[in-house]
Amino acid sequence: MLGTPRYILRLLHIVWTLARHGAFTPLEHVPHAPGTLIRLAGLLRKRSLDSQRPGERMAAALVALGPSFVKLGQSVATRPDLVGEQTAHDLSRLQHSLEPFPAEQARATFESEIGGPVGHFFLEFNDIPVAAASIAQVHRAVTTDGRDVAVKILRPQIEARFARDLGLFRWASRLMDRSLPWIRWLRPVEVVELFAETVTLELDLRLEAAAASELARNFEGDADFKVPEVDWQRTRRRVFTLEWLDGTRPDDREVVHLAGHDPDEVVRKSAVIFFQQVFRDGFFHADMHPGNVLILDDGRIAPLDFGIMGRLDLPTRHILADVLSSLLSSDYLQVASVYHRAGFLPRHKSVDAFAQACRAICEPILGRPLGEISLARLLGHMLQVTRQFDMEVQPQLLILQKTMVVAEGVGRHLSDQVNIWDIAHPLIENWMRDTRSPGAQARQIAGYATDFSRRIPVHLIQAEQVIRDLSTGGMRLHPETLREMGGGRNGGLQPTWVILLLAVLLVLALFD
Repeated sequence: MLGTPRYILRLLHIVWTLARHGAFTPLEHVPHAPGTLIRLAGLLRKRSLDSQRPGERMAAALVALGPSFVKLGQSVATRPDLVGEQTAHDLSRLQHSLEPFPAEQARATFESEIGGPVGHFFLEFNDIPVAAASIAQVHRAVTTDGRDVAVKILRPQIEARFARDLGLFRWASRLMDRSLPWIRWLRPVEVVELFAETVTLELDLRLEAAAASELARNFEGDADFKVPEVDWQRTRRRVFTLEWLDGTRPDDREVVHLAGHDPDEVVRKSAVIFFQQVFRDGFFHADMHPGNVLILDDGRIAPLDFGIMGRLDLPTRHILADVLSSLLSSDYLQVASVYHRAGFLPRHKSVDAFAQACRAICEPILGRPLGEISLARLLGHMLQVTRQFDMEVQPQLLILQKTMVVAEGVGRHLSDQVNIWDIAHPLIENWMRDTRSPGAQARQIAGYATDFSRRIPVHLIQAEQVIRDLSTGGMRLHPETLREMGGGRNGGLQPTWVILLLAVLLVLALFD
């Protein structure tokens, strides 16, 4: 409660900033929009910004509000299906074109984190950053052993600024969850917690370095994918140093072609790499906008930023594979069955009715030529269906959904002849066959058994402690429970109940 006045003041400041930048102007054309708010925003709007596009005004407002809102704008920039192509383009500048902080502060941060002067670690350190984003900026440097590297350094006080806004987001999400029943299907509390978890990982650059290292190991020896090497000697919590790579950004077909690459082949490679990450490894780069990807001179695809990564466990990957495969095969009853088995479709809702709704939404899209299929549009329509059937948003899939939309957008920008879902379909089906073969299932069972066997000693020790607490009075049970366990006698626990208790503990361990 003590934070409530502070959060309300912060909300008022947010509304005022958005109004000053004319961010509410598009609401003038929305039916049932709050008229009072629109009129007040009109009075506050800076007339000097009237010549700018709505997306430009929104981008400026988000920059003024701080890094948390810039991150929000970056996410919105990947959803042209929601905000339109022009607004998405205007917001995309938030991905890499922000005001840098002074080089003196960057050097001071490096020296504080690494524990020595910049000159002891680099022959050259370029004070002009090559990129400045919401959380960090990147400087090019040459190590004392002659290697070209990129040095990523967190912005000053960034942790405190995010902590302030995350507190506001948590308060607002809980308030919405309590006060707005119609919005609960979006699971705002879980979504904010997912955002907070992602930001927390981004604010520790050692974790980003570890993600890059894991991704590199997953693609070791791959002929089409190159992950830059991490320089662990020059990496700490607020500093991340990795191999410098030169190449071509994949956001202009003509530039890609002039660099000697076949845009269609680039899209094919990217599709295979993406689905290997998602399905084969369950660990994927979740921020693959054009500013974070290079096409190297030898044709390999190289990611440049590892702050946002996604993970999917094997059961979730199977669910996703079943849904995508069924959608691409236009088997809507199977789609509905998968949702039902996974628990996404409420038990009181009809599987057949959901299948019919999926057909009504998907048929106009999936019935078109493969080159015209848009997952972005499909996800937008499916969101409407999930709300109609009281289905909650799945936070663990939000990052993947955003990543798939971005991947599709980049692919379409480079080639209108190659459809990544056409490439994905056989890859998904082959993966499903491989992971569901008798041999694969036997290996999974063996893995579960091995993991369980490793946990048995720990659970036996815990069981022994429980029994000791029960016998010495360290754990108190309800008198009725004690009478039942003791058969109505006062002689303490009977051997049969001790054995049963051990069995229960072991069963719980098995399903832990």
